[in-house]
Amino acid sequence: MFKDILLAVDLNDESSWNKALPVALDFVNASGGTLHVMTVVPNFGMSIVGQFFPKGYEKEVGEKVLVALKEFVKTNVPDDIKTQRIVGEGTVYEVILNMAEKINADMIVVSSGRDDLKDFLLGPNAARIVRHANCSVTVVR
Repeated sequence: MFKDILLAVDLNDESSWNKALPVALDFVNASGGTLHVMTVVPNFGMSIVGQFFPKGYEKEVGEKVLVALKEFVKTNVPDDIKTQRIVGEGTVYEVILNMAEKINADMIVVSSGRDDLKDFLLGPNAARIVRHANCSVTVVR
């Protein structure tokens, strides 16, 4: 079964996890594995943009997001579930795929996309994850 399940969440968008989290928990409960809960902070992109932020801003944001992710896990994941919290930085789908490789994930669980993308089968990040992942992917609509 699946021992390492990577759940990608957007802490600012409940629809990214409210249906996907129970699915990920079912996989973990069935296997006794580990739930790796991950969120991604977008990077500045062009270095010219980064110069307008104070020195150390990215580190400060990362620390604040980690605190928020810890609170999310504490609030939404049962205490008996072995959990790892991960904050990545960069392009969402790339960071998720790289982390899945790094932790040897057996399964990635993602939401299909935001409600405003309902005319599409999958959101752009979910579609790229499905196409390029080296492990199983569950997309929750």
